[in-house]
Amino acid sequence: MEKVLVVASHPDDEIIGVGGALRKHVKNGDEVYVLILGDGKTSRQNKYEVMDDSTKTLSMSETTNALKVLGITNLYHEYLPDNKFDQLTLLDIVKLVTRYIEKVSPSIIYTHHSGDLNIDHQLTAEAVIIATRPIQNSLIKELRLFETLSSTEMDGSRSTHAFIPNLFINIDLELEDKLAALKCYKSEMREFPHPRSLKSIEYNARVWGAKNNQMAVEPFYIFRKYID
Repeated sequence: MEKVLVVASHPDDEIIGVGGALRKHVKNGDEVYVLILGDGKTSRQNKYEVMDDSTKTLSMSETTNALKVLGITNLYHEYLPDNKFDQLTLLDIVKLVTRYIEKVSPSIIYTHHSGDLNIDHQLTAEAVIIATRPIQNSLIKELRLFETLSSTEMDGSRSTHAFIPNLFINIDLELEDKLAALKCYKSEMREFPHPRSLKSIEYNARVWGAKNNQMAVEPFYIFRKYID
């Protein structure tokens, strides 16, 4: 049995990027934990204000319902300001992530690809990479970076930011559950052909699947892997 931790910037990132793999982990008997760092909504307001209670309740309900579809109950949620992670010190984000890593003691961590256009995704990835460096933490066997449609592909034209996966997880039997979980995020999903739509996310899994002679796949970049 593995302990798996997902560190995501915003509600729905955890399903878009790694929902199928998480469902597979649950089916395999692994312990799965999800940490969402940001509030995910406050940048949409004309003027930044702390998330009000009703919006927070709605957001938490969507997340818990989505994770329930996948069989996940272990959820941690911070409320860092949406798309304003760069106004925090990186050290503070690292310390926050480190605290949860020490709490969960995972063997596998999933987080964002560091080349994403979204600043919160970039800094989340950076914080996780720092928090899991071998000199600091010897528990982590594998660090896997995932793509997030509507963000990862938006900055891939710069070669240094390109998402070049080297791990492909077959999610043919888990794709239906992934899409069902995404339906819980009614406030986040958009209509096709927006990349953050059910059809786009399904098509993306099918394309990655076809590239690997499979029906549906989630791609990842293994940033670090340790074999004892």
